[in-house]
Amino acid sequence: MTLVSLNETRLADHVDRLGLEHPPIDLATVDYSVRRPDVFNARFGHVLDYMARVELEVDRNVLELTTLLPDPPEIDRRFYTEVWQPQEIRHGQILDELQVQLGRPPAEPDLTSLGVKMRILGALAHLDAFQDVCRMLYYLTGMATERSAVLAYNLLHDGVLEMGETAIARTVFTPIKRQEPGHYAFYQLSARGLWSQLAAWQKWMVRHMRSVSFAPVGANDARQTADFGDMLATLRIDRDVESFAGQISRVERDLLWAHKRGLQVPPYVARAFREAVELARVRRAA
Repeated sequence: MTLVSLNETRLADHVDRLGLEHPPIDLATVDYSVRRPDVFNARFGHVLDYMARVELEVDRNVLELTTLLPDPPEIDRRFYTEVWQPQEIRHGQILDELQVQLGRPPAEPDLTSLGVKMRILGALAHLDAFQDVCRMLYYLTGMATERSAVLAYNLLHDGVLEMGETAIARTVFTPIKRQEPGHYAFYQLSARGLWSQLAAWQKWMVRHMRSVSFAPVGANDARQTADFGDMLATLRIDRDVESFAGQISRVERDLLWAHKRGLQVPPYVARAFREAVELARVRRAA
């Protein structure tokens, strides 16, 4: 069995296992009880809004994927239609209902926008060699997004427990954070497998496009970037944002920048997170 076919088998087994072991969270199992809703809302309300919006925007993400990858591998299509989308939508529904019950307005996800850059990439992706470049960018984005989610949900879960809000910690954040690592593992396996198959010019193209297009998950403009920075501050990530950036980009660094000895964090990742923290500080000061 070749390395390519072995990786494909591992991916198929992984997607099958995710589908069987981690169906979308049953809404009947969720307990929205909050002992001190005003205190909880003041501390974590804006975090809930950000996370709910991002999770609910997966419908637009799938629209982007069908544009970016007009002819994806079947295992990719299975993953994002049968596992990732149903799970993430349910996460968003649960988080949004929680914030509504806290008296906050519901999230306002953007479900339809497709930027000009995405449309251009979609047109180029009909060329097989360039679609592999787009696939690699998709996997890299997925890794960064899901690793960010894993770390953020763990910190949020710990903060909620610290406040004594055991009901939502147990029935909201525990099951959500249990599903995110499986998504990350899919992207990591896919990225490692595809990177080894790319030609030198494709790898150069991936490095260049990643450097100019990276943005934190859900941060599509300056306001959302500041919102992301506020979330980092609430979760106390802003105290060591370089470490957080390093954790979410470790595999990306090892794949794309292995030739850059001593590089701890891709500079565009560190720069994006520092910018988010600074925009949030400026907005708070104003």
